[in-house]
Amino acid sequence: MQIKETANEGLKRAYAITIPAKEIDARIDSQIKKIAPQVKMPGFRPGKVPANLVRKMHGEQLHAEAVNEMIRESVDKTMADNKLKPAMQPKVEIGDGYEEGKDATLTIELEVLPEVDTPSTDDLKIERLTVPVTDEQVMDAIGKLAENNKSYKDAAKTKKAAEGDQLIIDFVGRVDGEEFEGGKAEDAALVLGSGMFIPGFEDQLTGVKTGDSKTIEVTFPEDYQAKHLAGKKAEFDVTVKQVKVEGDTKIDDDFAKNFGLDGLDKLKELLRGQLEQETAGLTRTQMKRSLLDQLAAGHDFAVPQGMVDAEFDQIWNQLQQEAARSENPGEMLKEMEAEKEDYRHIAERRVRLGLLLSEIGQANNVQVTSQEMSMLIQQAAQQYRAEDRERFMQYIQQEPMAAAQLRAPLYEDKVVDFLFDKAEITDREVTRDELEAAIEAEEDAEAAKKPVKKKAPAKKAAAKKADTKKADEKKPAAKKAPAKKAAAKKDEGEKKPAAKKAPAKKPAAKKDDAKPAAKKAPAKKAASKKK
Repeated sequence: MQIKETANEGLKRAYAITIPAKEIDARIDSQIKKIAPQVKMPGFRPGKVPANLVRKMHGEQLHAEAVNEMIRESVDKTMADNKLKPAMQPKVEIGDGYEEGKDATLTIELEVLPEVDTPSTDDLKIERLTVPVTDEQVMDAIGKLAENNKSYKDAAKTKKAAEGDQLIIDFVGRVDGEEFEGGKAEDAALVLGSGMFIPGFEDQLTGVKTGDSKTIEVTFPEDYQAKHLAGKKAEFDVTVKQVKVEGDTKIDDDFAKNFGLDGLDKLKELLRGQLEQETAGLTRTQMKRSLLDQLAAGHDFAVPQGMVDAEFDQIWNQLQQEAARSENPGEMLKEMEAEKEDYRHIAERRVRLGLLLSEIGQANNVQVTSQEMSMLIQQAAQQYRAEDRERFMQYIQQEPMAAAQLRAPLYEDKVVDFLFDKAEITDREVTRDELEAAIEAEEDAEAAKKPVKKKAPAKKAAAKKADTKKADEKKPAAKKAPAKKAAAKKDEGEKKPAAKKAPAKKPAAKKDDAKPAAKKAPAKKAASKKK
């Protein structure tokens, strides 16, 4: 086996490898000797089939196995002999025109991890901004909860529906005279003015009374999520079964019991805990951002572009998904495209910080225990169907890269906690608005250091995942009909929160705050590419 370095520039390396045909043939002969005792063939006693016949029967399979095995060995040898630490999976290709009986020529291309000096953990200074939760804030949260969970009572049959009233309706939708899937519902609850249905639908129900029937003509938006309905005209036959008006909501023990709690005191306790948890999360974000800014300010080294590309792709895919769920996907995507370089800069920063944190963790023996890793795998497996969980767990155990990606967030948090313990921390009480402003100011300061001047539209381009998810979970079945807007309003999650979730809204996570890309462990085996 011959190994020759063909490129060595920056973090990029390339090698040409030649595996002589005689070595491949010798490997096949060795495999034949191993399997021959188990080969059965008519006319021969078990284990007595001649080697040339075994080769004739299984030669193609044995050749493929031998070549793949020797490719893996050659990659491992190249890594070991040159003391390489791949940043990501090496790209391995077998030369064009290879056929059995000839030398196999390979090319290996990879990027190596940069040499990173262990950052000093001395002289770290962090100001911790804390927010006390007041009784007034708790009562304000309860008030919002009451506002988001209004009760309605039947109105008189002569009452004409107005904005803010709730209608209980049946409807059937048709496009070109044909009913379409999802365009029919019974006992659907609709609050006029909520904007839950496509433009024009609610407006045409203003003034209806209990028992009325009405045909509504609307046009689906051009960006409607059901492409076969986008831009189409539709008719909905609507029957108004009941007009309801808003009832009085009294905040007392009975109100709390609607959420499965013992009484108002228990609700206050629950909301106080949630508010404290939220502000503690904001405080940690502010501290972590301050810590990472200090680390980033003192280190500027080349990072593997493959890792940057992978991190950027992850950021970009997330932004595209969030833009698709927004009220104006086209505008969001346009803004994202205009500031694409900002996000690439963020990806590079994350990779660099990930390498710094990894170096600090290794130098200070920060570890994720096998028990912690086992819990991570089990938690991640819960997102799969029961029949797929075992397969997922086996995959994680067999793929070092996948395991490293799962492990990375916990490892990062443990390194950050280690650095918090080492840092000199001073506390200062602030209001929630001041804390959020401090996080925003740190983001602005980071944006000012970017190569491009525009600030990344962290808030514009991304609706909060949690809020969007809550909005989707809280819509009644009828509202999932295509009579609904293509994207849920960003504040729908606040209008109808789950009973046990605090109504206070957390700010959208910044795209570069406290989220460095973790160092990825290289896979032990490189996949060969046959041509």
